[in-house]
Amino acid sequence: MITTSSLSTGQPGARHPAGVEVRLHDDVEEFAALARPLLHADPVRKTLAVTVLDRLRGEAGVGADLISVRAGGVVLGVALRSPDRPLVVSALPEPCAAPVDAALAAAGRHPTGLTGPTARAEAFAAARTARTGERVRVALRLRLFALADLVAPSGVRGRARPAAAPDADLVARWHRAFAEEAFGERPASPSGPAPAPEPGQTLWEVDGEPVALASTRAPVAAMSRIGPVYTPPGARGNGYGTAVTAAAAAWALTASARHIVLFTDLANPVSNRIYPRIGFRPVEDAAELIFAGGEAGSGP
Repeated sequence: MITTSSLSTGQPGARHPAGVEVRLHDDVEEFAALARPLLHADPVRKTLAVTVLDRLRGEAGVGADLISVRAGGVVLGVALRSPDRPLVVSALPEPCAAPVDAALAAAGRHPTGLTGPTARAEAFAAARTARTGERVRVALRLRLFALADLVAPSGVRGRARPAAAPDADLVARWHRAFAEEAFGERPASPSGPAPAPEPGQTLWEVDGEPVALASTRAPVAAMSRIGPVYTPPGARGNGYGTAVTAAAAAWALTASARHIVLFTDLANPVSNRIYPRIGFRPVEDAAELIFAGGEAGSGP
């Protein structure tokens, strides 16, 4: 049985007699050196942890929670959280849930939500609620898909093209529309001009007019994740979302991704039906869970 170690943030955690150590890190590069071998060994199932860590490294880990669990010098699992975001537990085995929850509480850290494969998310939620008596609710039920062999759809009007600087406001507006529709968020409109779209923002256009968007992250650990995919309501039902997703996957392949993944909302039967048609296969189900008083994040 794994028991929580005592914890001093930023200092080596005191070891449990069984040799288990839970530690909170305040140095993102130190944490990355520990976490990368575990995460990069399975970047598909650990896609969120891989990309969150990559982003935190660029931000110097400011305000993040970075947790490792080790025994005998071997990293058993890690969890991490960007400020004001759910705790990502995709790389945290279920037996590590209770000691990590206790360590976070001892350090005065209280994530309002978490996300990860269903069993791991539920294990952490069970540990937290057993300790605090809080309620927990399901914000999202998700399914992780990975590309096997890309099959471009046929018979869809239009063509794909990369989003360019003149598309910046449109891309930003569609990202906000997706967040509002999918997660009930109302992101504030930017006060200044939207930044130029990053590589991997793909538009589908018909007669020169954009009708759908797929966003793709640059590969990390040879893994690229697609999302969000958005088609405005008036353009739906024409296959544009499927076509732009296939085009985004093709872009990721040219960017040297060996693993291309995406999440779907299990409550949306359309997305769970269309992605297998272009070569995506289900990997596992996941969940975002929110504790009483918490607020949902914005999904993967």
